Amino acid sequence: MIFNNGFSYHFLKDLAFSGKKRIFAHVKALNGLEGKKAVYYTLGCKLNFAETSTIGQQMKAAGVETVRSGEVADICIVNTCSVTEVADSKGRQAISRLRHKHPGALMVVTGCYAQLRPIQVAALEGVDLVVGAEQKGDIPMLVAERMAKMPEERALAAHEHLTTRTADIRSFMPSCACGERTRFFLKVQDGCDYYCTYCTIPFARGRSRNGSIASLVRQAEEAAQQGGKEIVLTGVNIGDFGKTTGEKFIDLLRALDEVEGIGRYRISSIEPNLLTEEVIRFCAQSRAFMPHFHIPLQSGSDEVLHLMHRRYDTKFFREKIEEVRRYIPDAFIGVDVIVGMRGETDELFTKARKFLEALPVSQYHVFSYSERPGTKALQIPGKVSPQEKHERSQQILSISEEKLHTYYNIYIGQTRPVLLERPTSDSPEGERILHGFTDNYIRVETKTPSDSPLKGEKAGERPAREASPLRGGLEGSRGLEGSGGLDGLANTIVPVRLGEWNEQGDALMGKIVNSK
Repeated sequence: MIFNNGFSYHFLKDLAFSGKKRIFAHVKALNGLEGKKAVYYTLGCKLNFAETSTIGQQMKAAGVETVRSGEVADICIVNTCSVTEVADSKGRQAISRLRHKHPGALMVVTGCYAQLRPIQVAALEGVDLVVGAEQKGDIPMLVAERMAKMPEERALAAHEHLTTRTADIRSFMPSCACGERTRFFLKVQDGCDYYCTYCTIPFARGRSRNGSIASLVRQAEEAAQQGGKEIVLTGVNIGDFGKTTGEKFIDLLRALDEVEGIGRYRISSIEPNLLTEEVIRFCAQSRAFMPHFHIPLQSGSDEVLHLMHRRYDTKFFREKIEEVRRYIPDAFIGVDVIVGMRGETDELFTKARKFLEALPVSQYHVFSYSERPGTKALQIPGKVSPQEKHERSQQILSISEEKLHTYYNIYIGQTRPVLLERPTSDSPEGERILHGFTDNYIRVETKTPSDSPLKGEKAGERPAREASPLRGGLEGSRGLEGSGGLDGLANTIVPVRLGEWNEQGDALMGKIVNSK
């Protein structure tokens, strides 16, 4: 059921149980936003993207339009990141750019940087309101209250910050949105109890907490009703799901796998010590969970892992990767790595590099260690210079590129199901270009559909893994018949024969095949 304010019954009900009377129980108070225009800017992780998209949905339900190119916004909402000093800097730059591009707009800043440094952010020129993690779900109402004031009153109230101590961050803001993308992002968990020495996230987002399985299934069902085919499960420490509801992560996966209409799920990131054999085994046999894992390692040196306060060693991590490969041989495995951590000597980095070279993964996501105020890592001796960090980063990126090419090359000539996204560009020959990802996360670029209609399975009804190497489902011919070619294929899962690399070297060329 969808109310005329744009919010579903279940979404309102879930929010009513969040421990606060949220804005949606008083939608009339938002009427003053009708016809206003807003611009949204997001930095950082997929979780931030999901939350910004949800804020945008809430604002839209209150009558706020998203600004179009060339228009001047009445409201600017910036969702910041603070994982590194560079992220903080990008947040400040975004605020400055938006202030000049949309003069006079109400500037609202939220996210991790806002929670960690509210006074600093509030003091930035052009900032009207800083909203912390606990208050993030109240942004539409907070905006409505300030937009109702006269310009002079707003000026007097500028540089305000509303935040809560980390220990008092308890709310869970539901988020399931796709924004302008094809796939949906479903927030299943927030916060972290791990307190790694280099990380500020527990201070920015609070303790681990989550939505209930029932509420998350309902949000997935609503995404399916909106035409969603793929959902990415997002959170800070997803494998820690259940802290606030007493439920288990594996039971969440089982429940989501039963949602009709969703053909694909991906787990955005999961700690190696929380990626259990039971979870891996389930994903190998499930209807809709893709052969794709993102697992943070952070260092290939046991000594550095100890300095980071990680909860495993390299032996455990290697065995976990081998376990994934045993159950799901074709899985794409992405791994996070930090270089230049305090205490990472040349000898320890060399040891780490050799471990990374030998690890059977598909890609490394490489980050340079960044000094973060308030973290225990600052007490560790042995600071690494910026030049050395850059050099080490380049070495691991080179290893990553080689592994990615090796992984992609294995599948050249194979046919895999691809979820095609909206056309993004035209080829020099005037053909429309669609991008998408295979079930095992190979990026594909296709220019022309086949001449014949497609035949295949409806999304989410693929055979069991033992019966077919294809995961992610196939859809019928509705994407081609009377749909206008490639444009009509967007958000459709189709069989694609994988060819050679494209000119940019960032995707495989693919040809949509007739599966009759």
